[in-house]
Amino acid sequence: MMIEVKKEGVILTKTGFGFENEGVLNPAAIEDGEYIHLFYRAVSKGNYSSIGYCKLKGPLLVTERNYTPVIVPQFPYESHGVEDPRIVKIEDLFYLTYTAYDGVNALGALAVSTDLKHFDKKGLIVPQVTYKDFCRLIGPNCEINEKYIRYNVNAQLYEKDGTKALIWDKNVIFFPGRINGKIYFIHRIKPDIQIASVMEIAELTTEYWNNYFHHFDDNIVLTARFDHEVSYIGGGCPPIETESGWLLIYHGVHDTIDGYVYSACAALLDLENPRKEIARLPYALFQPDYKWELIGEVNNVCFPTGAIELDGILYIYYGAADEQIACASVNMQSLVNELLENLV
Repeated sequence: MMIEVKKEGVILTKTGFGFENEGVLNPAAIEDGEYIHLFYRAVSKGNYSSIGYCKLKGPLLVTERNYTPVIVPQFPYESHGVEDPRIVKIEDLFYLTYTAYDGVNALGALAVSTDLKHFDKKGLIVPQVTYKDFCRLIGPNCEINEKYIRYNVNAQLYEKDGTKALIWDKNVIFFPGRINGKIYFIHRIKPDIQIASVMEIAELTTEYWNNYFHHFDDNIVLTARFDHEVSYIGGGCPPIETESGWLLIYHGVHDTIDGYVYSACAALLDLENPRKEIARLPYALFQPDYKWELIGEVNNVCFPTGAIELDGILYIYYGAADEQIACASVNMQSLVNELLENLV
């Protein structure tokens, strides 16, 4: 019996303002004080993205909204857009990650804040390697899915205007707190979800990533297993700590005659060693069903990026058809119990 998920509907739509007149989608969500704060991808004409902001009272009611973006492209590595934010709080600092797009490469970047108003950009934090270097670094002894070739080899064809084409590394999402003293985050080089850990962000050097790739197969935390995620998977919402493990809401993608279908999926990771998968739903937690999910800028998309637990209910905020922001809810304990019925 599949777990019951309630689609709460669309909670935010695009406006006539120039920075978000093409769509609003894929929000980061965090509860702080009396409000839930959403930082969302705002798309203008020509597919240039910035990050907008709104405030919710309760899980669904928008009470305040900025009509200018809070984070905009400033540097060459993000010249064509800042996309798909996620946010957590570690100790006294908010970590907001996003995808920086320069017109050729899409790579994970970090900005930090103490007040959710002013953000200090720390730049790209993921490896910046070509497909050729990636293959060299992982070496012949690393047994990886052939899809790594399929999804990444063509990146070499997109080099333009003197910008070197690199392996895309997106969906950078921090765990909300240190684990045994370390900062952990997931990221995604297609087709799997990988995980990394450091004591401090400054350790994310070229040397660190070169060594990481030498042991790349050890750093793959989730790989596709079921039909609804058969094409590839990627991060969704920041992990949520439960007594049974880290609850990870991620996205799964499968190809159809109508193109890719994006669904929300769920897994549990070990509390002490989040590289270890404990359980996974064998079906999508929820998938495109309603018109606002089936038809939009990109059809057939439910793309989860933020989640808040209130009174035992998990509210999952997601991009609907790459054009609007919607919310779905599920009983938290029921979800965990269902996962524990599907141990790996």
